[in-house]
Amino acid sequence: DVQLQASGGGLVQAGGSLRLSCAASGLTFDDYAIGWFRQGPGKEREAVSCIKNTDDSTAYADSVKGRFTIPRDSAKNTAYLQMNSLKVEDTAVYYCAAVKYNGPYLWGVAAEYEYWGQGTQVTVSS
Repeated sequence: DVQLQASGGGLVQAGGSLRLSCAASGLTFDDYAIGWFRQGPGKEREAVSCIKNTDDSTAYADSVKGRFTIPRDSAKNTAYLQMNSLKVEDTAVYYCAAVKYNGPYLWGVAAEYEYWGQGTQVTVSS
């Protein structure tokens, strides 16, 4: 069975940093692009970032550009979301997702992804 295990969330003060992890099992990690989404309280799920498996190219939501990065480590079957300069508005449940990459896709559309992790809570206090 394919599993994505998201972890690393927690409580942090504004301006601080967190690194989320997305550990994948049951799939060939190098065949999959990884995306991160989040859902804040009372908000709809939104795309945060993605990284392609073919060339490690990345994309970011405007709200996190310059603050978040999304490295991946194929040796560990793990992708990360490094979050710096956190803001109160970054508070959300963060989800990682995977899609078998066969060409261009709409990285910011949740329905494009085949597998989802369970979510990890990030709370940023003022």
